[in-house]
Amino acid sequence: MDALRVASLLLAAYLLGSLSGSLMLGKLRGVDIRTLGSGNAGGTNALRTQGWRFALGTVVVDVGKGVLATWLAVRFLPPGAQPWWTCACALAAVAGHVWPLYHGFRGGKGAATLVGALLVAWPGVLPWVLGVWLLVLLCTGYVGLSTVLAALSATPAALLAHAGTTRLVFAIAAGLLIVFTHRANLKRLRAGSEARFERARVLGRWFTGRRGGLG
Repeated sequence: MDALRVASLLLAAYLLGSLSGSLMLGKLRGVDIRTLGSGNAGGTNALRTQGWRFALGTVVVDVGKGVLATWLAVRFLPPGAQPWWTCACALAAVAGHVWPLYHGFRGGKGAATLVGALLVAWPGVLPWVLGVWLLVLLCTGYVGLSTVLAALSATPAALLAHAGTTRLVFAIAAGLLIVFTHRANLKRLRAGSEARFERARVLGRWFTGRRGGLG
């Protein structure tokens, strides 16, 4: 019975993750953002192609499903199955977002859903992860790079905080998955063709100005 419950919660997490915020909202608007901009069904492409209201709705749905999928695991998993299977359900929700059953297995990159999962499975690491994301964004203006480095930062955070084997493995797996989903961004960064939010690069412009003034 416990094995069946674990399998059911893993499946439920994946199916919840498959509910893509941008694609569901896009149907109401009559658009498929996978045919626009970068072709990604995530919040950044939603912002660039549909505006901030659409992007906000996308992020709310995508974070929310990560929260719900992970909360269901915490609520209904047998005590002996935690915390390994809670983290597995969190990753299943992220995988559902990346490869959604309902949308031809073409989804987003999983960052917002991962944030939602962390809110339940490991809330203590979120200030660190979001702080890294914000710092890199303010310095570089690259959303993809900020997201990759923020996801990877959970691994040293787990080591520094002695968070245990389960969270360390979870951090490594989540970081590698985010690197994989952002591989096109990393390729464009190497080629010098990655899109940049210049208005967000506040610290980068300040440091550049300081160096110019000193010169």
